Amino acid sequence: VVYNHTNSSGQNDKSVFDKIVPGYYHRLNADGRVETSTCCQNTASEHAMMEKFKLDSLHTWATAYKVDGFRFDLMGHHRVENMIKVREMLDALTVEADDVDGTSIYVYGEGWDFGEVANNARGLNATQLNMAGTGLGTFNDRLRDAVRGGGPFSGKQFQGFITGLYDQPNGTDQQTDDPVARLLLHTDQIRVGLAGNLRDYILTSADGETITGADVDYNGQPAGYTLDPQENIVYISAHDNETLFDAIQLKAAAEASMADRVRMNNVGISIVALSQGIPFFHAGDDMLRSKSLDRDSYNSGDWFNVLDFTYMHNNFGVGLPVADKNQDDWGIMRPLLANPDLQASQEDIMNAVMHLREMLQIRKSSPLFRLHTAEEVMANVRFLNTGPDQIPGLIVMTLNDGEDIDPAHEMIVTLFNASSNEITFAADDLAEMDFALHPVQAASHDPVVQTAAYAKDGVFTIPARTTAVFVIAQ
Repeated sequence: VVYNHTNSSGQNDKSVFDKIVPGYYHRLNADGRVETSTCCQNTASEHAMMEKFKLDSLHTWATAYKVDGFRFDLMGHHRVENMIKVREMLDALTVEADDVDGTSIYVYGEGWDFGEVANNARGLNATQLNMAGTGLGTFNDRLRDAVRGGGPFSGKQFQGFITGLYDQPNGTDQQTDDPVARLLLHTDQIRVGLAGNLRDYILTSADGETITGADVDYNGQPAGYTLDPQENIVYISAHDNETLFDAIQLKAAAEASMADRVRMNNVGISIVALSQGIPFFHAGDDMLRSKSLDRDSYNSGDWFNVLDFTYMHNNFGVGLPVADKNQDDWGIMRPLLANPDLQASQEDIMNAVMHLREMLQIRKSSPLFRLHTAEEVMANVRFLNTGPDQIPGLIVMTLNDGEDIDPAHEMIVTLFNASSNEITFAADDLAEMDFALHPVQAASHDPVVQTAAYAKDGVFTIPARTTAVFVIAQ
């Protein structure tokens, strides 16, 4: 926006030429002050020239620097129309004209709904529920919280699917009189997430009803909200809040051994790796990364943020994290950080490192784990062990190649056993079939998963805290 003035002779008046309109590029409150709900000065992309600045910047980064993906921090503070224009601008880039295939550039962000833009107060904002059908990804906090337990603003020691809810309680107040019901709700939330977090995905709920992903509750909102699996950013840890392993340290029962905690970590990693959508791994997820329980380490220095690629140490127990955003929980943290039994060895770390590598190999081994459309997901992804009589702590996901998507596999059955006990699961519909443990797991670094078995009567045996993948070759 330019203020351009000419004097009486028609010449530019240099004293007032090219003055930027004060406050134009930032979002202001009723008092004329810059809004800071994002923890920074909020830009106003609802203003035409701020939107243009945004589009021009992305165009330059894509064409001149060949950036092949863009993540928008607090994307919900932009509007849907801004983000659609971003997508359209990138899609228009071609190899012939721009040396870039813009359609291959992925765009995603945080779809949280808060601050001065909450509930569409400044126009339809780019939040989770508003982005369905755009093809742009948003982070799936539904699956994250169900897997770990609790959320960023709940009790630190709330347990979830992988951390022992109902199966191995940690003795703290979980604020529920029915931990089984909460676990089964979390299990439904995870199933929806595994199925691309699709709004219209049909499943059998914990109470036996036939429902859609949108019918599964998440704190009063629909768990399923996407129309396309690529809109589902599947994650259970990121730079914000505690790392996955730190969350496990806080939530697991005191009697859970280090080996138990590593297996909790690995079941969580399996869920992310084998979900429909875009798997997102925090740096160090595969290394049991710890920030010594620091929930906001952006200003904590290398002491808390170091990554040790020798795999000798995961950085747990290096001291109390900085007071800012942590001090209220120091009482919980001190005994954990000082407990020598909670120190991971190099062997523990390598067990996690190798597990992620194997999960990525399994994901890559079949396009059935990487379905491209909602129609493909709804046609090929099914869940067993559902309804009120299900075995708690077990998710059974079947991938059926009914559309000749996978030249190597006719069917895949993945069983996520988050419980502390070995489980036998009988499926009459899967009897007399030629299932074999996935070759990657048959030769796994983990000797425990090698004991997972299938019998011709349709009974699967899955060790405690283990993800087992069985396949039928084409």
